[in-house]
Amino acid sequence: MTRSPDKPRRRLLSAVAGISLESALPATTFGQGTSGQEKSFLVAYFSRSGNTRVVAGLIHRAFDSDLFEILPAIPYPDEYLATVEQARQERDQGIERALKSKVPNITRYTTIFLGLPVWGETAPSIIRSFLSAHDLSGKTLIPFLTHGGYGLGSSEAVIARHAPRARLRQAFSMQADQERQTMESVNAWMAKQSPALK
Repeated sequence: MTRSPDKPRRRLLSAVAGISLESALPATTFGQGTSGQEKSFLVAYFSRSGNTRVVAGLIHRAFDSDLFEILPAIPYPDEYLATVEQARQERDQGIERALKSKVPNITRYTTIFLGLPVWGETAPSIIRSFLSAHDLSGKTLIPFLTHGGYGLGSSEAVIARHAPRARLRQAFSMQADQERQTMESVNAWMAKQSPALK
């Protein structure tokens, strides 16, 4: 049976309807699905502010996948501007930041959703590290990216260059704060309606 190319998109859009930014997910979820069968989908993501984590959670639930949070061995600074400067230096010097851990037995996955924020108009160095550390030969790789309004920059080219033997699919992207802005706008509007409806 052939899958419709729109089916994954419909699954994702259906899941978006029920998400809240307050949803908390475990950093790593490995094992078997509710059916007891081995999973072939992996969602691997890096998220600093939580926006990419939200999208990762949606995909994880829609596909009943395994979930892996990409973390650096040494965390980025808590201060935003310090992180921006460090990311700029890593980009300009071609540094691949050390990973805290690798995906165990990545060979069992046929499809990998890869989530990342766009930093300085490119993929963060930790994403280059992740791709260099894992053999994705023959696997379907589907990127999903969040950005602050400046677009994807060279992110897709970086992913393609660091995963040359993967079957790269078109990336999903969104401006990072759209979901938060939508929820805040709706909540503010509902708050104005509440007194009139009581």
